[in-house]
Amino acid sequence: MNNYNKGESNKPIMPGAKGPKMPFNLYWVYLVVFAAIIGMYIFSGNAAGIQKEVAWSDFQGYVKDNSISNIIVDSKGNTLKAFIRKDSIDHVFKADAKNAGDKPSILVKIPSADKFSDFYDKVRSEYNHNIDVSYESNTDSVWNILLNFLPIVLIFGLFIYMMRRMAGGGAGGGGVFSVGKSKAQLYDKSSDLRVTFKDVAGLSEAKEEIEEIVEFLKNPSRYTEIGGKIPKGALLVGPPGTGKTLLAKAVAGEANVPFFSLSGSDFVEMFVGVGASRVRDLFKQAKEKAPCIIFIDEIDAIGRARGRNLNMGSNDERENTLNQLLTEMDGFGTNSGIIILAATNRADILDKALLRAGRFDRQITVDLPDVNDRKEIFKVHLRPIKTDDSVDVEFLARQTPGFSGADIANVCNEAALIAARKDKKVVQKDDFTNAVDRIVGGLEKKSKITTLDERKTIAIHEAGHATLSWFLQYANPLVKVTIVPRGKALGAAWYLPEERQITTKEQMLDEMCALLGGRAAEEVFVGHISSGAANDLERVTKQAYAMISYLGMSEKMPNLSYYDSSGESYGFTKPYSEETALLIDREVQTMINEQYERAKKLLSQHAEGHGKLASLLITEEVIFADDLKKIFGERQWASRSEEILKETEEFPKTGGIDTGKGEDFSGHSRRVKPA
Repeated sequence: MNNYNKGESNKPIMPGAKGPKMPFNLYWVYLVVFAAIIGMYIFSGNAAGIQKEVAWSDFQGYVKDNSISNIIVDSKGNTLKAFIRKDSIDHVFKADAKNAGDKPSILVKIPSADKFSDFYDKVRSEYNHNIDVSYESNTDSVWNILLNFLPIVLIFGLFIYMMRRMAGGGAGGGGVFSVGKSKAQLYDKSSDLRVTFKDVAGLSEAKEEIEEIVEFLKNPSRYTEIGGKIPKGALLVGPPGTGKTLLAKAVAGEANVPFFSLSGSDFVEMFVGVGASRVRDLFKQAKEKAPCIIFIDEIDAIGRARGRNLNMGSNDERENTLNQLLTEMDGFGTNSGIIILAATNRADILDKALLRAGRFDRQITVDLPDVNDRKEIFKVHLRPIKTDDSVDVEFLARQTPGFSGADIANVCNEAALIAARKDKKVVQKDDFTNAVDRIVGGLEKKSKITTLDERKTIAIHEAGHATLSWFLQYANPLVKVTIVPRGKALGAAWYLPEERQITTKEQMLDEMCALLGGRAAEEVFVGHISSGAANDLERVTKQAYAMISYLGMSEKMPNLSYYDSSGESYGFTKPYSEETALLIDREVQTMINEQYERAKKLLSQHAEGHGKLASLLITEEVIFADDLKKIFGERQWASRSEEILKETEEFPKTGGIDTGKGEDFSGHSRRVKPA
């Protein structure tokens, strides 16, 4: 359409033909309103009365006719102002009498003040007219003019200010006319963004692919000479806190190209069509700055799969925004030199059209760091912290399985706060172990009131977990057990799970048996059960249903999985019949009952050791793996995690140790760390 208009613009307009229409501009409406306000202000003065300039001779006639009510004489000038009586308005103003107003007046130039005084004395003596005369000085006439026009100036200034604000010229650039503009923050060479790839520890594979994108922008001929094409987009996928946004910040710090950064929620607005308009404006700015990078954080805010809107038949603004994004990423228009990075932890709900080749060509998985990555992350976050020789980075990395980069940063900061609270000059090893306990388990609540019977029940419960974890081959090795309340938990047990990629059925069953050890110990040694095992039962039930429904680990239902990895789910119907659902419930019940009976049998076999352990818990409140070794002897099955514990120093008795998972005896559901 634009090219057609340009081609036709030079043609002459034929006689009688209509010329091009003037584009409508909202500013004209405001200008008309403003002019009307000024006109009303100027002409509103006429409502008090009109003023007419007359000659000195006519004025003399009006005075003699008694048409004047009062006179104001300028004592320093040669003018006077005379007000007309109501019964003489027609005589003085004639045709203009209808518009004379309430106080009409005439303006007269007099020969001099003395001449007027002589005339006034003569008229008063001859005609005996009662006319009030006053003498005033008009030296402040300039100020009167300024004061009269000041409201006009103020109105005009307010009009200009409002126009600039609405057009986006005010602070922040936001206004009615800029609502469709992109809110992306631009970083370039002059920006003060100091995050580089050196600040991103671990994530070696993800960094390699990201660095390749940056390298292409710096040296594109290296790839294009052999016919290669750089991916148009890369999607960073991973759990929260693993460093997806940090990677994007490093790209902005490393790349010598403009970097547009914004969140997916920045496209969302209450006005219809704003999201799509912001997408168009974003890519328009990017094309002007190409080559450049666009980073959209939390893209699932606008990238959810279409067709799942609950508002049936309504216009979904989010879907319109997504459609515009799809068009801009790979439509008829060319976006050469523009690379799009996006981050999300909900890749399963994204629209398939967004993930196809040509849009987000690469999906870069940013997983939780392993032990080597955690070691590198600790080194980064320990740079600004003053530590002594007791802090071992290898030890800290070994004791934080399942921690993300954000968790590790929180541990380092919390350790520094704990050390400062104790008036220390440096952060020591026990500060880090206490920080992990604080983050994982919550604050210690030694002041919480518990009865002797409750403390005994809690100790028996926690001792049941510890005993079974010692004698089960695949159970996670115990690190510490405490009956000191933390957070919502009345007791807690810390474990060190192995970092494995696959889990066998035997390993899962042993973990279920260890989880049921607390409830089993209550039944065997107390004689009744309590609400303290609520979290244990919840985790066991979920794990049993996952083993049977998703992993196919059932004897009666082998090799069947009803899990939908596409994220589309099955709607309101189950993917199996009612008979199958009943069979699943029975299999879950059978599996849990078998492990519960197994737990009670093991506890009965080691009742003496369990009793010593519970008594030690009541007196000491906190026990460690060394205490179990003294009671039960060496553990028969040494796992890799226990070998790690032997390789490192002994755990300090002054604080807790990093946990793999926690126990909540209070009956409240709390998952501390995944096993």
